[in-house]
Amino acid sequence: QVQVVESGGGLVQAGGSLRLSCTTSGLTFDENAMGWFRQAPGKERQWISCITHNAGRTYYADTVKDRFTISRDNAKNALYLQMNSLQLEDTAMYFCAAERYAWCTRSSQQQAYWGQGTQVTVSS
Repeated sequence: QVQVVESGGGLVQAGGSLRLSCTTSGLTFDENAMGWFRQAPGKERQWISCITHNAGRTYYADTVKDRFTISRDNAKNALYLQMNSLQLEDTAMYFCAAERYAWCTRSSQQQAYWGQGTQVTVSS
């Protein structure tokens, strides 16, 4: 059984930083691209970043580019999202997801597995 578990969310002031982590089990981690999505109340789930299976390529939504950094450690079956210069608009539930493929589709429909999410709240 595949499990995907996020951690690292919390309350932070605008301009601050947080680092999200995602660990997996039951998954051949280095065969899947991994991504982060987020969903704010009343809004659709939004793709924000993805990293290919071997960390060779990374992709970011324009809304987080140059502020967030995605990385992975295949030896630890772990995915990370370093979030800097956080803004009020970054407040959302953040989800880790395993793509069906080794490359990034950026599509929520192409994610094979999802975590339960970790809440990030940015205050003024």
